[in-house]
Amino acid sequence: MNTISIDYFSTPFGELVLGSFGNALCLCDWRYRKMRSEIDFRIASGLAATYQQGETPIIAQTKAQLADYFAGIAKTFDLPMLLVGSDFQKSVWHALLEVPYGTTETYRGLSKSMNNPKAIRAVASANGANALAIIIPCHRIIGSTGELVGYTGGLPAKRKLLDLESAGTTHQLSLFD
Repeated sequence: MNTISIDYFSTPFGELVLGSFGNALCLCDWRYRKMRSEIDFRIASGLAATYQQGETPIIAQTKAQLADYFAGIAKTFDLPMLLVGSDFQKSVWHALLEVPYGTTETYRGLSKSMNNPKAIRAVASANGANALAIIIPCHRIIGSTGELVGYTGGLPAKRKLLDLESAGTTHQLSLFD
């Protein structure tokens, strides 16, 4: 049977579980999220694999890039990723990668950007099933009135991630306000 190597990584916002399969990252998720067992089962069954604790080069690379992100040094990630989910879920996760650092988007806006404006609930569900938190920035999706809604790492972590990113962007001040 195939093996998914996993290791844990403490961040300023909570503990992550990182997983690699082959030479790709397949898991970067909050260790204590509500759907932990469902996500783990989906990945293991999708890859016909079992979990085994241990660090791999891709996990070490992920930790280094996450550390740079949390330090405000990195705004993007350059990691080989293996997405495990339905075709629709994968399309949502790819769309999430297009939401720029330091910005937010709504579920409705994400649905429209995917040319599927009526799929708001399905997009929200796929967003919640994202197993590559932070790397695939599901934390950048907010409610239609601008409120913070549903984040697997918890709303306090979502707020901190958005605050981290907004502090890392430069806003040009107008001289004529």
